[in-house]
Amino acid sequence: MAGYGMVILGPSLHFWFNLVSQLFPKRDLISTLKKMVMGQAIYGPIMTVVFFCVNAHLQGENGAEIVARLKRDLVPTLISGVMYWPACDFITFKFIPVHLQPLMSNSFSYLWTIYLTYMASLEKVETSSC
Repeated sequence: MAGYGMVILGPSLHFWFNLVSQLFPKRDLISTLKKMVMGQAIYGPIMTVVFFCVNAHLQGENGAEIVARLKRDLVPTLISGVMYWPACDFITFKFIPVHLQPLMSNSFSYLWTIYLTYMASLEKVETSSC
């Protein structure tokens, strides 16, 4: 998890928060909601797929097993994310300066990572070898 955070998540969060702050520089309610929607529609799903793929690969799963895991676990995880991240994103985008937003998001990510790790630790999905 530390390697994933340092190599993938940290740099991507830095890039993401800079990008959305350039696209929507204000911190008013409308801009904040636009940033939240972008995070739920673009960043969250991409990073969830990346997390599951990297984690499964490191556990020795092959491509078919990774695809089967994504088919089983991705939608429930994204639904959980929609219930967790909007409040976190609202606080982050509305009240936290851009240069501290990745740090704030990482603080919220601590609990989310526990959930992701649980989802990623579920048994392998049986794949047929036809």
